[in-house]
Amino acid sequence: MRSPSFPSWGPPPPLQLLLLLLPWPVWTQVPAAAASWGTPGAVDCPEACVCAPGGQANCSGRALPAVPGGLNWRVRVLLLNHNRVHALPPGAFADAGALLRLDLRENGLRWVHARAFWGLGALEQLDLSANQLEALLPGTFAPLRALRALSLAENRLARLEPAALGALPLLRALSLQDNDLPALASGLLAGLPNLNTLRLRGNPWTCGCALRPLCAWLRGHPRHAPGEPSGARTGRAGRYPHNRLTQRPCPAEAETLLCVSPGRLTLSPLTAFPEAAFSHCARPLAARDLAVVYALGPVSFLASLAVCLALGSAFTACGARHRRRHRAAARRQQRRQPDPGPRTASPAATASQA
Repeated sequence: MRSPSFPSWGPPPPLQLLLLLLPWPVWTQVPAAAASWGTPGAVDCPEACVCAPGGQANCSGRALPAVPGGLNWRVRVLLLNHNRVHALPPGAFADAGALLRLDLRENGLRWVHARAFWGLGALEQLDLSANQLEALLPGTFAPLRALRALSLAENRLARLEPAALGALPLLRALSLQDNDLPALASGLLAGLPNLNTLRLRGNPWTCGCALRPLCAWLRGHPRHAPGEPSGARTGRAGRYPHNRLTQRPCPAEAETLLCVSPGRLTLSPLTAFPEAAFSHCARPLAARDLAVVYALGPVSFLASLAVCLALGSAFTACGARHRRRHRAAARRQQRRQPDPGPRTASPAATASQA
């Protein structure tokens, strides 16, 4: 009768068991660190988000009413799309100074404070599309000096001031399609020296002098306005009949941008306007001319004020002199009149008195 025995491979020798136990703390460190970053609510992960190694924090589609807390320097990509962030307060991302990409699509965003993006000097991509922005305050994007791509598509912007964008020296792509822009303000594109992709479809462009800067930019960038790929969303382009042609993919977006003449239904491509077409428009003053105007304005005002005071003083002095002369003449006339002597009584009166 055979006695019970261990399996054929036998028990592990003590040395082998020691070798198996020695690396245990080592190989468990990396998974533990990855698990702490990828777990929602972990110390290194923003609240209500799922994080992945490499610095991506995915907070998409979680019905968040505000920017989540717990942002830190480890977050490089922050996905906040499809939430309910209706407003961005000052310093909303101040703790995420290393952020490179920020996605805020489809949040119903209505208001952005002028200092909402302070501290994001390294940000390269910002997506604010498919929101409800109607205006942007001056200096909103001024801190984003490293920004390379900005999307404001599918909002309600009727005017975009140059002060809102400011000077973005590295910006290469700007998306403004599907807004309510009739023109681009003068000086808006001047602060974007490296811009080579400008998406403009789905806006109610109005033919007029206000289109002069945009037409000049399009003439200078004939090959750098690519159309959207086939199957891309057209957004609200169908709202404006004069933009129906822009719903079809086209190798050059500039060729399909049309404007409508005020009071008429005449459609004209923006690239068909040469510089001579704007000869009747008043040219904006150059910086030197503006400096002269600003310098001459106060000087001319002070000069006119001094002239008015001098004329008033002269008229007052002339009036006083005229009155003195009149009084002196009156006194001389009174002195020239003879003094009447005592009256002699008539004979009749003398007889009656007797």
